[in-house]
Amino acid sequence: MGDIETSAKTKTKLKMTPSEAIVETLLAEGVEHITGILGSAFMDMLDLLPAAGIKFIPVRHEQNAAHMEDAYTRMTGKAGVVVGQNGPGITNMVTSVAAANMAHTPMVVISPSAGTTSLGWDGFQECDQVSVFKPITKATVRVPHPSRAADCLRTAFRLAYAERGPVLYDIPRDYFYGEIEDYILEPHQYRAELRSCGSIESIEKAVEILAEAKRPVIISGRGAVDADGIDAVKDIAEYLTAPVAASYMHNDAFPADHPLAVGPIGYMGSKAAMNIVKDADVLLAIGTRLSVFGTLPCYDIDYFPKHAKIIQIDINPKHIARPHHVEAAIVGDAKAASEEIYKRLKEKKPRVQVDKERMAKVADEKRKWEEERVKLAMAEGSPINPRRALLEISRAIPENTVVTSDIGNTSSTANAYFDFTQSRKHIAALTFGNCGFAYPAALGAKIADPDSPVIAIVGDGAWGMSLHEVSTAVEQKLPVVACVFNNGAWCAEKKNQVDFYNNRFIGADIEGPDFAEVAKAMGANGITIDRPEDIKGAIEEAIKSDQPTVLNIKVDGTQLAPPFRKDALKKPRRLLPKYAHLDAANWDN
Repeated sequence: MGDIETSAKTKTKLKMTPSEAIVETLLAEGVEHITGILGSAFMDMLDLLPAAGIKFIPVRHEQNAAHMEDAYTRMTGKAGVVVGQNGPGITNMVTSVAAANMAHTPMVVISPSAGTTSLGWDGFQECDQVSVFKPITKATVRVPHPSRAADCLRTAFRLAYAERGPVLYDIPRDYFYGEIEDYILEPHQYRAELRSCGSIESIEKAVEILAEAKRPVIISGRGAVDADGIDAVKDIAEYLTAPVAASYMHNDAFPADHPLAVGPIGYMGSKAAMNIVKDADVLLAIGTRLSVFGTLPCYDIDYFPKHAKIIQIDINPKHIARPHHVEAAIVGDAKAASEEIYKRLKEKKPRVQVDKERMAKVADEKRKWEEERVKLAMAEGSPINPRRALLEISRAIPENTVVTSDIGNTSSTANAYFDFTQSRKHIAALTFGNCGFAYPAALGAKIADPDSPVIAIVGDGAWGMSLHEVSTAVEQKLPVVACVFNNGAWCAEKKNQVDFYNNRFIGADIEGPDFAEVAKAMGANGITIDRPEDIKGAIEEAIKSDQPTVLNIKVDGTQLAPPFRKDALKKPRRLLPKYAHLDAANWDN
């Protein structure tokens, strides 16, 4: 790197190939690995990676590459990088890139495209990838000429960090070759690395509102985690005796053992959080977009306050006041803004004694919710109540464990059972809501944090979409523990058929192989569990083994969580005579 470093300092251009320019720019960005499946389209770049010291991690399906990098980025704060063959290799990433986009995870998708000499002839593996990815990324950057290879990659990283999401870097496959002259710059030369607290006027307005609040509540979100701002959130909470809820599926956004922590809101979240939030007169939302799905009523509690004054802090102005209107909007870094609010709050409002009445209410709500969630878990199941399995796993894992969770009946119920005292430990499938996220995310999390145990909470339906990556875990020596909740059905959708379609089950049931034996055949450990008392020992054994392990946990398929979208479903009405028996009005009571 000596010549490259000299080039950056003296601002002289280097003669190199576009592939070399790309790889050197990746090195300048601190990229240590790239995930994907090899392809001829980018093989010239691929050939350079070992000499550059960048590891290539091959997966079994490109969708899982972006899920892995999504988790890696959430753990480290560094934008992940994925690559695939032009056409099907890149389009295989549509789902996972869309998921990362909804999760606001910085990522660069290196997208080789069809060669310029045959473009438009419907050649082999030709696809207009820019058009495909434009709606599901923060930006698409197309390299217009080989000489712009490094410049456009710098732009992709700049936008990924600025917009907080994936960016497509599209480069025709023939543009990897040739001879160019360009600079290799350091990140501070082309993108802002420090973020501010936002407008001081907005901060002052927020402080005025908080100073007058009688029942302030804080919602801490992903932005507080990404900014390493949890201590600043604590300072405000303790100064105001303000309870703190975690935003939907970001249970690590505030330490659960803090006296003011009330748990997560959102689907299958904490009733303690919901009962506290609904009484707020001021809501301080730190690093959260307050999404529609993440603030819907749950357990028949319409908890999101209708008349509270909302102060929202978000790094991206596009996420302010959607969908909830706000009284004060702060476009800034969650940590910097929180620190500035705390500083000015102390000047504006002298600290009063701790509100013992509020503290007692928080403690009481938490006690009641803990008793309820344990009682629900201890109900008998055949063979195992899925809630009991979640409870046993949560009790068995060490404090520093990273938990990834999928979408599905049991995986989403995990929102009620996993408490975290450390940040960057909860990596959940978020509001894109696709199955097959948790296991590849666990692999990415393990790459990011090899010293912490990593477990994935996966339903058997989602497992069918990701079990092939056990081969990747074995090959890459990633000792992740997959907790597969095997109930023989797509139970989230089955619950909709129970509640809205009179128990008519179409496409709901799954016949699968013995997942433990499949794992063994792939070179991993496999254990089948059909008694709740065996879960703790199996988890401990799996973590101690330091080997990829699949726990095939047999759970009751009749013990189902409430529908995901109760707000969006209706009991059926049928107008044609041949379907009259399916009309809700004609069901037998």
